[in-house]
Amino acid sequence: MKVDSKIGNTASQAQSLNSSKSTEAKKKDVSKDLSNLGAPSPKANPKNNAAQVELSNLAQELKKAKEIASKAPDVDTDKVKKFQALIDSGNYKVKADKVADKLVEDHLMNAAMTEEK
Repeated sequence: MKVDSKIGNTASQAQSLNSSKSTEAKKKDVSKDLSNLGAPSPKANPKNNAAQVELSNLAQELKKAKEIASKAPDVDTDKVKKFQALIDSGNYKVKADKVADKLVEDHLMNAAMTEEK
């Protein structure tokens, strides 16, 4: 029995054609989804293939706050000097009940955060 190679080629061509049509359909669906979200379509600016992002007002404010916070020193040297002077002079009194309350509060908060994960 002789097998005609044209039949095999025709079948693979049909499969290839269906595959490329499917890919094109998916691209169109993605473009529709992007346009529905208000994002620019990939064909909107053919000269520039880079994605463009616009930050919300909240994101811009958070960015500014982060920049300001990163410029601030990690240690308040004036406060350290004040407490160092109080300790050195013997005028700094520790309130054990407040320290204990804070330790318990911190422990409970850490335990609650660990349970959420």
